[in-house]
Amino acid sequence: MKPWLKLIIEAGPLVVFFVTNGRGGLPELRHLWSSTGVAETSQQGLFEATGAFMIVTVIALLAGWLLERRLPVMPLVSGFFVVVFGGLTLYLADETFIKIKPTLVNSLFAIILLGGLAFKRLLLKPLFGSAFQLNDEGWRTLTLRWGLFFIFLAILNEVVWRNFSTDFWAAFKLFGVLPLTLVFAGSQTPLILRQQKEAAEAAAAPAADD
Repeated sequence: MKPWLKLIIEAGPLVVFFVTNGRGGLPELRHLWSSTGVAETSQQGLFEATGAFMIVTVIALLAGWLLERRLPVMPLVSGFFVVVFGGLTLYLADETFIKIKPTLVNSLFAIILLGGLAFKRLLLKPLFGSAFQLNDEGWRTLTLRWGLFFIFLAILNEVVWRNFSTDFWAAFKLFGVLPLTLVFAGSQTPLILRQQKEAAEAAAAPAADD
Protein backbone atom coordinates (compact mmCIF):
# COMPACT_ATOMS: atom_id res chain seq x y z
CA MET A 1 0.00 0.00 0.00
CA LYS A 2 1.20 3.51 -0.81
CA PRO A 3 2.76 5.12 2.29
CA TRP A 4 0.58 8.26 2.10
CA LEU A 5 -2.58 6.16 1.92
CA LYS A 6 -1.49 3.95 4.81
CA LEU A 7 -0.77 7.07 6.89
CA ILE A 8 -4.24 8.49 6.14
CA ILE A 9 -5.91 5.21 7.13
CA GLU A 10 -4.00 5.03 10.40
CA ALA A 11 -3.75 8.72 11.37
CA GLY A 12 -6.94 10.15 9.84
CA PRO A 13 -9.36 8.60 12.36
CA LEU A 14 -7.07 9.63 15.23
CA VAL A 15 -7.11 13.26 14.06
CA VAL A 16 -10.91 13.22 13.87
CA PHE A 17 -11.12 11.64 17.34
CA PHE A 18 -8.79 14.26 18.83
CA VAL A 19 -10.54 17.24 17.21
CA THR A 20 -14.06 16.03 18.05
CA ASN A 21 -13.15 15.30 21.66
CA GLY A 22 -11.47 18.71 21.98
CA ARG A 23 -14.65 20.50 20.92
CA GLY A 24 -16.61 18.98 23.78
CA GLY A 25 -20.19 17.77 23.55
CA LEU A 26 -22.39 19.55 21.05
CA PRO A 27 -25.57 21.03 22.59
CA GLU A 28 -27.67 19.92 19.63
CA LEU A 29 -26.71 16.29 20.36
CA ARG A 30 -27.35 16.48 24.10
CA HIS A 31 -30.68 14.67 23.72
CA LEU A 32 -28.80 11.54 22.62
CA TRP A 33 -27.33 11.22 26.11
CA SER A 34 -30.35 12.28 28.16
CA SER A 35 -31.15 8.71 29.22
CA THR A 36 -27.61 7.46 29.75
CA GLY A 37 -26.60 9.38 32.85
CA VAL A 38 -23.95 11.39 30.98
CA ALA A 39 -23.89 14.78 32.62
CA GLU A 40 -20.47 16.25 31.87
CA THR A 41 -19.85 18.00 28.58
CA SER A 42 -16.33 16.56 28.43
CA GLN A 43 -17.68 13.03 28.79
CA GLN A 44 -20.30 13.71 26.14
CA GLY A 45 -17.49 14.96 23.90
CA LEU A 46 -15.62 11.68 24.32
CA PHE A 47 -18.65 9.64 23.31
CA GLU A 48 -19.28 11.81 20.27
CA ALA A 49 -15.58 11.54 19.39
CA THR A 50 -15.87 7.75 19.70
CA GLY A 51 -18.78 7.71 17.27
CA ALA A 52 -16.88 9.89 14.82
CA PHE A 53 -13.80 7.67 15.28
CA MET A 54 -15.81 4.58 14.35
CA ILE A 55 -17.36 6.19 11.26
CA VAL A 56 -14.10 7.62 9.91
CA THR A 57 -12.25 4.36 10.59
CA VAL A 58 -14.75 2.42 8.48
CA ILE A 59 -14.64 5.08 5.74
CA ALA A 60 -10.82 5.04 5.71
CA LEU A 61 -10.71 1.24 5.45
CA LEU A 62 -13.29 1.22 2.64
CA ALA A 63 -11.41 3.96 0.78
CA GLY A 64 -8.16 2.01 1.13
CA TRP A 65 -9.82 -1.11 -0.22
CA LEU A 66 -11.38 0.70 -3.17
CA LEU A 67 -8.08 2.37 -4.10
CA GLU A 68 -5.71 -0.56 -3.54
CA ARG A 69 -7.95 -3.65 -3.45
CA ARG A 70 -6.04 -4.69 -0.34
CA LEU A 71 -5.65 -3.63 3.29
CA PRO A 72 -2.75 -3.95 5.75
CA VAL A 73 -3.48 -6.49 8.46
CA MET A 74 -2.83 -4.22 11.44
CA PRO A 75 -5.20 -1.36 10.48
CA LEU A 76 -7.84 -3.96 9.61
CA VAL A 77 -7.59 -5.66 13.02
CA SER A 78 -7.43 -2.31 14.80
CA GLY A 79 -10.50 -1.14 12.86
CA PHE A 80 -12.43 -4.22 13.98
CA PHE A 81 -11.62 -3.45 17.61
CA VAL A 82 -12.55 0.22 17.13
CA VAL A 83 -16.02 -0.76 15.91
CA VAL A 84 -16.57 -3.39 18.63
CA PHE A 85 -15.23 -1.44 21.61
CA GLY A 86 -16.52 1.86 20.31
CA GLY A 87 -19.95 0.28 20.03
CA LEU A 88 -19.72 -0.99 23.61
CA THR A 89 -18.63 2.47 24.76
CA LEU A 90 -21.68 4.10 23.19
CA TYR A 91 -24.19 1.40 24.06
CA LEU A 92 -23.16 1.19 27.72
CA ALA A 93 -22.15 4.87 28.02
CA ASP A 94 -18.86 3.69 29.54
CA GLU A 95 -15.64 5.29 28.32
CA THR A 96 -13.53 2.44 29.72
CA PHE A 97 -14.09 0.30 26.64
CA ILE A 98 -12.63 2.74 24.11
CA LYS A 99 -9.73 3.48 26.46
CA ILE A 100 -8.69 -0.16 26.85
CA LYS A 101 -9.01 -0.84 23.12
CA PRO A 102 -5.33 0.08 22.39
CA THR A 103 -4.22 -2.14 25.29
CA LEU A 104 -6.07 -5.14 23.91
CA VAL A 105 -5.04 -4.57 20.29
CA ASN A 106 -1.35 -4.15 21.11
CA SER A 107 -1.46 -7.11 23.48
CA LEU A 108 -3.04 -9.22 20.73
CA PHE A 109 -0.30 -8.28 18.26
CA ALA A 110 2.37 -9.04 20.85
CA ILE A 111 0.84 -12.43 21.67
CA ILE A 112 0.60 -13.35 17.99
CA LEU A 113 4.18 -12.35 17.16
CA LEU A 114 5.89 -13.67 20.29
CA GLY A 115 3.69 -16.76 20.37
CA GLY A 116 4.70 -17.44 16.78
CA LEU A 117 8.36 -17.19 17.78
CA ALA A 118 7.77 -19.67 20.59
CA PHE A 119 6.52 -22.15 17.98
CA LYS A 120 9.32 -21.20 15.55
CA ARG A 121 6.96 -19.31 13.24
CA LEU A 122 8.18 -16.04 11.76
CA LEU A 123 4.82 -14.37 11.25
CA LEU A 124 6.20 -11.09 9.91
CA LYS A 125 7.83 -12.92 7.02
CA PRO A 126 4.66 -13.77 5.05
CA LEU A 127 3.39 -10.22 5.64
CA PHE A 128 6.47 -8.30 4.54
CA GLY A 129 8.57 -10.90 2.75
CA SER A 130 7.80 -9.33 -0.63
CA ALA A 131 9.11 -5.96 0.57
CA PHE A 132 12.21 -6.97 2.57
CA GLN A 133 14.77 -9.65 1.79
CA LEU A 134 15.86 -10.89 5.21
CA ASN A 135 17.23 -14.20 6.36
CA ASP A 136 15.47 -16.14 9.12
CA GLU A 137 17.67 -14.64 11.81
CA GLY A 138 16.76 -11.16 10.60
CA TRP A 139 13.04 -11.95 10.62
CA ARG A 140 13.39 -13.46 14.08
CA THR A 141 15.06 -10.32 15.42
CA LEU A 142 12.54 -8.02 13.76
CA THR A 143 9.61 -10.09 15.05
CA LEU A 144 10.99 -10.09 18.60
CA ARG A 145 11.52 -6.33 18.57
CA TRP A 146 8.02 -5.58 17.29
CA GLY A 147 6.49 -8.01 19.78
CA LEU A 148 8.25 -6.28 22.68
CA PHE A 149 7.31 -2.87 21.29
CA PHE A 150 3.64 -3.82 21.23
CA ILE A 151 3.92 -4.90 24.88
CA PHE A 152 5.45 -1.49 25.65
CA LEU A 153 2.57 0.29 23.89
CA ALA A 154 -0.01 -1.78 25.80
CA ILE A 155 1.58 -0.94 29.15
CA LEU A 156 1.97 2.71 28.18
CA ASN A 157 -1.71 3.00 27.28
CA GLU A 158 -2.69 1.52 30.64
CA VAL A 159 -0.47 3.98 32.50
CA VAL A 160 -1.79 7.00 30.58
CA TRP A 161 -5.53 6.35 30.67
CA ARG A 162 -5.52 5.30 34.32
CA ASN A 163 -3.46 8.26 35.58
CA PHE A 164 -4.25 11.20 33.32
CA SER A 165 -7.28 13.03 32.03
CA THR A 166 -9.32 11.93 29.04
CA ASP A 167 -8.13 14.94 27.04
CA PHE A 168 -4.50 14.05 27.75
CA TRP A 169 -5.10 10.42 26.76
CA ALA A 170 -6.79 11.47 23.50
CA ALA A 171 -3.91 13.82 22.65
CA PHE A 172 -1.32 11.22 23.55
CA LYS A 173 -2.84 8.72 21.11
CA LEU A 174 -2.18 11.16 18.26
CA PHE A 175 0.91 13.08 19.37
CA GLY A 176 2.57 10.37 21.45
CA VAL A 177 1.83 6.86 20.24
CA LEU A 178 1.88 7.62 16.50
CA PRO A 179 5.28 9.41 16.56
CA LEU A 180 6.70 6.72 18.86
CA THR A 181 5.62 4.04 16.39
CA LEU A 182 7.12 5.91 13.43
CA VAL A 183 10.41 6.43 15.30
CA PHE A 184 10.55 2.77 16.31
CA ALA A 185 9.82 1.63 12.75
CA GLY A 186 12.54 3.93 11.46
CA SER A 187 15.00 2.58 14.02
CA GLN A 188 14.69 -0.86 12.39
CA THR A 189 16.07 0.47 9.10
CA PRO A 190 19.74 -0.38 9.86
CA LEU A 191 18.81 -4.03 10.53
CA ILE A 192 16.77 -4.24 7.32
CA LEU A 193 19.44 -2.55 5.18
CA ARG A 194 22.19 -4.76 6.62
CA GLN A 195 20.16 -7.87 5.91
CA GLN A 196 19.31 -6.68 2.39
CA LYS A 197 23.01 -6.06 1.71
CA GLU A 198 23.99 -9.50 3.00
CA ALA A 199 21.28 -11.12 0.87
CA ALA A 200 22.50 -9.25 -2.22
CA GLU A 201 26.10 -10.26 -1.57
CA ALA A 202 25.08 -13.89 -1.06
CA ALA A 203 23.16 -13.86 -4.33
CA ALA A 204 26.09 -12.32 -6.18
CA ALA A 205 28.67 -14.77 -4.77
CA PRO A 206 27.78 -17.76 -7.04
CA ALA A 207 27.92 -15.53 -10.09
CA ALA A 208 31.36 -14.28 -9.08
CA ASP A 209 32.58 -17.86 -8.57
CA ASP A 210 31.44 -18.79 -12.11
